[in-house]
Amino acid sequence: MPGTLAIDHLPLPTSVLVEVGSLIRAIHDASEHFDPDPRAVWETAIPAPGDDLVCHNDLAPWNLIMSDRLVFIDWDSSAPSTRLWDLAYAAQTFTLSDASIPPAQAAQSLVAFVDGYGATKSLRKRLPATMGYRAQAMYDLLRNSHQTGREPWATMFTSGHGDHWRAVTRYVGDHRRVWERALNEAFHR
Repeated sequence: MPGTLAIDHLPLPTSVLVEVGSLIRAIHDASEHFDPDPRAVWETAIPAPGDDLVCHNDLAPWNLIMSDRLVFIDWDSSAPSTRLWDLAYAAQTFTLSDASIPPAQAAQSLVAFVDGYGATKSLRKRLPATMGYRAQAMYDLLRNSHQTGREPWATMFTSGHGDHWRAVTRYVGDHRRVWERALNEAFHR
């Protein structure tokens, strides 16, 4: 797939965040009615809290190719999950992965992304807390893998990913009320 990774263009402009949110919605909607074979075997590093639909489970700037269109790659973590769990990870990685950005500014990016997705009021309400749980789950995966020697996450933990996810988890949790307020206000505009 020709193009460049979205991670090389961060922070993404508002128009692109809206487009990414819309693409994720299309992916979720397309897989909503897919019923996998009950004998299917799924490998996922972080267990999901449910199995409403088959999700990518790693929708992030390092897995998005930008060219004349947007294309998600690296589908090896695909497995049953929930719309909320998958969206929480994607929203956090695309809009709240830089703890140095002022929360009010990051909230604007989050709103654009979630507006692009077309999230319901209920989904918006649950999203901030779930982003915190999902970021913590990523940090826990890296830390636990480091302790047990499980690769590739053990090496990732020591090469800076552990510090990054610890900081992001704190940032997402510390400013949860900012995210809640911004998403609620945007829904009522």
